[in-house]
Formats: sequence, C-alpha cells, structure tokens
Amino acid sequence: MNNKRALSILVLFLCCCFSLEAQNVRFSKYFSDATLRIDYHRVGNRKCEKIVQANHEKIDLWAGSQTRLLDPFDNGDYRIVVKDASSGRDLYSRGYNTLFREYRDTPQGADSVASFEEVVRVPWPKHTVEICFMKRGEDGKMYMHYRYRFDPDSALTQLKRQSRLRIQSEPVRLQYKGNPHKKVDVVIVPEGYGPSDSLKMIRDFHSFCDYLLGQEPFRSRRDDFNVWGVPLMGEESGISDPGKGVEVNSLVGSSYNTFGADRYLMTMHLFRLHDAIGWIPCDHIIIMANSATYGGGAIYNFYAMSSLNEMAFMILPHELGHSIGGLADEYVDEQLSYGDMHAKDQEPVEPNITTLVDFGSKWQAMIPEGIPVPTPEDETVPRNENGPIGVYEGAGYHAKGIYRPAMHCMMRDYAPFCPVCSRRLNEVFDLYVK
Repeated sequence: MNNKRALSILVLFLCCCFSLEAQNVRFSKYFSDATLRIDYHRVGNRKCEKIVQANHEKIDLWAGSQTRLLDPFDNGDYRIVVKDASSGRDLYSRGYNTLFREYRDTPQGADSVASFEEVVRVPWPKHTVEICFMKRGEDGKMYMHYRYRFDPDSALTQLKRQSRLRIQSEPVRLQYKGNPHKKVDVVIVPEGYGPSDSLKMIRDFHSFCDYLLGQEPFRSRRDDFNVWGVPLMGEESGISDPGKGVEVNSLVGSSYNTFGADRYLMTMHLFRLHDAIGWIPCDHIIIMANSATYGGGAIYNFYAMSSLNEMAFMILPHELGHSIGGLADEYVDEQLSYGDMHAKDQEPVEPNITTLVDFGSKWQAMIPEGIPVPTPEDETVPRNENGPIGVYEGAGYHAKGIYRPAMHCMMRDYAPFCPVCSRRLNEVFDLYVK
C-alpha cells in the first residue's frame, strides 16, 4: 500500500469517527434530557390560517431518539423545526398533520373561521433557539409559516401552567423493553371509562396492546416498543355521538361524527389529551374509546383512535398506519368532505399512493418485471392477500387518477400491510430505535 492511499484511508477513518462522535454528542450539546411541550391554537379556514401561541411546559424526560433528530421523511402538511438561534442550524424537526388541515377541505372550512388546539413536543433546548412552524404550500414545498425565539432560561421563570389532570397512580406498563431513547414509546389513553369501569379498563389496555403488536410489521418489531396505559377515568361511561343525540362528559371529549362522518371518531381537545399523558414517555398516542360502535380515526404524528368494536383488532393497525407511518387511505369514498386533499397534478407526500407525477420517488423499484403500469385490477386475488405489487387505480378516496401498490392492504380493506406500507413503517420504527 502506497503512502498516498494509506493517508486517504486514515483521513476517511478519522472523518467517520468524527461523524459518529458528532452524532453522539450533538444532543447533549444543544438539548437537555427533557421535553418542551408547546400548546397553541391554529385558527383560520381554507383561505388563510395563523398560529396563536398558548403555553410552554417543561416535562422532565425526553422520550425520543437522541441521535436521529432531523426528520428524513418529506411527509405531512406541517413541520416543526428547532433552529440554533446563533447559527441558524436545524437541530430538530418532525413532520405532522392536523385536524385543521382536514377542516379546510370541508364545506364549512371554505370560509368559516375555526380554532383548533394543537400540541408539539420537542427536546428541551439548552440555549436560545428559534421555534419554526413550517407549512406546505400549494406547490408542495415547505415554507416558513410562523417563528419565534425561545430562551429556556427566561422560560423557566414563566412556566406557571398547571396540568388540569393528574395521573392517579403509576402508569400501567403493558410492555417495557428498555431505554425510551431506543424504543418506540406508545401511550394508550382510555376514553369513555367511568368510575365503575376500572377493571374493564385494565383488561382493555391489554387487548389494545395486543392489537398494536399483533399485525406485521409491528409483530416482528414488538421488542422495539414500550407500551404504557394511563390509569385515568372520566365522570361518565361511553362516547358522545351527536348523530344519536348522545353527549358524554368523557376524559378527553371525543366524539363520533367528526366533520359529518358517522364513523369518524376523534377529539378536538389536544390540551386535555396531553395533560392526561403528563410525564409518561411518549412518542405516539392511542386513544382507546369505550364504545362498541364502529369508529376510529388518526392523524400523522398526532394520535390514533379506535373504539372497542369487534373489529378493533383491525381498526387500530389501520389507524396506526396513518398516525405512525404517515400512510394514506387507499380506499375510494368520494363522498368524504375532506376527500380533495390530494391534488392530482402533484405527487402526494404519502409513500403508499401516487398520481404518477413522480412515480420514481415511490415504489417503482419494487415492481416485478413484466407488471404493466398502470396495473389492471385482478379480482381473483384473495381478500386476505396483497397480490403482486403494481400500480392499481383507485386510492386516496378517488376512483380515478390516484394509484395504490396492491390489490388489498391494511390501508384499503384490512388485509395485511403490503410491502410498500411495511417498508415505510419499518423506516419510521428505525427513526426511534437506531
């Protein structure tokens, strides 16, 4: 080996070592092992929107990764970015969606102004940072929407907010596999459980933990999850259902008939939801609704929700596909009020649907040789099988112009997750454990 080559190898080795060292110390240089919870309101309609800052709160634990701080996925209509105030360097980022984004596409959202509670959690900074709220524009790119400086030293003297809810006892460890920094921490919040439902709530916690980890790829990655239950109850049993004239004073104010869809079960009360979680290590949230009526819903990096319907073992994985994987619905339902969220002249940000505008960025490389694009429907594929990977028309609520990877999938009709969806879910799991 000549000296020049040996020197090159040494330089490469030192660069790799330096890079690894930088990754290891980066969190400790800029952040403390604590969480900055930011509560705010997003106010507006389809024409305009603004952020109204509400409150900051310090939680004495950061549950997320301390090495993978920047979001590698271009997903979600919004993104939170923490920047170093002195250098402008991005220190932390995550994409997410909101209920407000769906409200914009409803008939009421065209011009009626509404206010939505939202909560983001980021690592607690050691020095002054810029908190930046990004918004995806009509051209599909992210733009600065709102920003402000946050000085943790000044904030510590101003944090006066007290949580309205208190954990009545230690959280239930449904599954604990180790250090929260190296695991996907999922918190299950019980909704619609009254004073006499404590034993049922514990049984249902274990059922929902089984539903969470029962389907692939969750099942193969079960050792990468910590799962917690919040032992809190409301004043009444059951879930509000305006279509049936039912109103329940439940823990986090959930309700069927969200945006006029009977089965769409969600809560608008994000502050109460995060109050209920408190200091429990939390990367993702499941709301477990004490109701036998079919229903659920989810928002990317927001929360997932399912009722205790007999189909919950399938409803919950589907909703987790949204909330954890950022996956799109693959079924067709053009009556949905928020069904216009996918512009057909742009490539969707969700990894499991395409308009063929930029199909090379999706699952094109996974298609077997000889499969035509678009791919003809094959009705002979059994309902519980994906069938061959292809480009099948009918997805994202639309029968035409939007395509999916498989004949059947969890995101379409409760079949197993297809290889495209499984790939993204595994990539997201890695974001928390590697």
